Amino acid sequence: MAGRYGIPESEMLDLSASLNPLGSPFEHPSGGLDLDAIMEKAAKRFGQYPDNRYLEYRSAAVNFLGNGLSVDNIVPGNGSCEIIRLVAEAVLDEGDVVLIPHPTFAEYEQQCKVAGADVRYIRQEEVMDLSDDVLESAKILFVCNPNNPSGKLRSREDLLKLAARCASKNTILFLDEAFIELADDPSQSIAEVVEGNDYLFILRSLTKDFAIPGIRLGFGVASKRMAEALNTARLSWNLGSIPEEIGIAVMNMEGGCNSPYLVQSREAIKKDREYLIERISSGIRKFVPIDSEINYILVDISNSAFDSTELMQRLASHGVLIRDCSSFPFMGKDFIRIAVRPKEETDRLSRAIGKVVVEKARETARLDLIAMLESGDVKPQGPNTDCSYYPCHHFPGQDCTFCFCPFYKCEDERTGGKWVDRSSGGKVWSCEDCVIVHQKDVVEKILNELSGEGSMEEKLKKAWTKVVEPLL
Repeated sequence: MAGRYGIPESEMLDLSASLNPLGSPFEHPSGGLDLDAIMEKAAKRFGQYPDNRYLEYRSAAVNFLGNGLSVDNIVPGNGSCEIIRLVAEAVLDEGDVVLIPHPTFAEYEQQCKVAGADVRYIRQEEVMDLSDDVLESAKILFVCNPNNPSGKLRSREDLLKLAARCASKNTILFLDEAFIELADDPSQSIAEVVEGNDYLFILRSLTKDFAIPGIRLGFGVASKRMAEALNTARLSWNLGSIPEEIGIAVMNMEGGCNSPYLVQSREAIKKDREYLIERISSGIRKFVPIDSEINYILVDISNSAFDSTELMQRLASHGVLIRDCSSFPFMGKDFIRIAVRPKEETDRLSRAIGKVVVEKARETARLDLIAMLESGDVKPQGPNTDCSYYPCHHFPGQDCTFCFCPFYKCEDERTGGKWVDRSSGGKVWSCEDCVIVHQKDVVEKILNELSGEGSMEEKLKKAWTKVVEPLL
């Protein structure tokens, strides 16, 4: 996107990736980790293959979970995608049925199709009420908790019931807890109950928790029997020395999931999420944020003037990236996902959305004006209540025919317009206090002039002289 729109990559604000807004524990004071020392330790092992058992990494994962499991329950992974692929390859045969509640993470479907599975989608609302026959027909049921992209967190009580039902039907419950440490209540995890249940697999990711997506890290949690099988099936040496040392360091932080760094992260996420939802709710008409319990929010834009792809591209042209949710199965182009970030970044997003809403309104108004002039139907159009920016700041019931003022920028302060300071520096002409082209009788007179003979430039000059100037 930086290349497409000619914006330096360092100036792009990425709200499409849902990472810990505190940044990595190597950058934040509460992390207390020395990256240079970790890299120096890893460098000493560059000349040898990793120990494929990854005992120290798995031990750190046990410490991080803090729930009484052992290294024999841990499957190290090179990020979530590799672990999903591993389970699909190890478990599924051609034609096996897998159940995936929608909307959710698209990687489940992709990796299961690679394994030749028969992917069947169900609605999120159906998960707890699946019939015995449907559940028994499936080899794997995928559940993401908290769900991506909705941000909904299922209760521990419900998941324990679901895990028991799946086990009774010999169906593997693949529970993706990739974001659980950043959720409002991480105690909803059921990772500790894997022992004794060969039909429960838990996925954990470190890249979101610690804002290190460039270091592919994660692990699976399973019964000793299942973990042994998966550790036999996984690629040898799937973690290099650098990822392994970084993983060991972040998981061994004092307190594990309740380390000062992660506790502060959850507190910041909750506060910043409330601010993000408030800005979206109050500042952008027809954008509807959906309540979330994690570090991203889903926004329904179905009633706005945009589809998700257009909005994503327009915001990218202003240096702000959001997630277009059209890539999630069954979501269409009605939703976007926005990462929770600090207040100043949310403010930048809000300003960018305001700009693209105005751009869209002006483009639509210009096209409407051209269509009116070309068709000869040059009567004022009245208020455009479908506009994302309506009602604007002028007066109730305004005429919206000239939302895009044909005289901009007139630089005549008698109109009520004025030069104002631009947030990025310099001055910009503001029409905020000008109401002239929003008055129906004035619009009608201007349209009469614009529908006459001659070039548009000549007609605009004539309309200004004959209609606007006398009013001033």
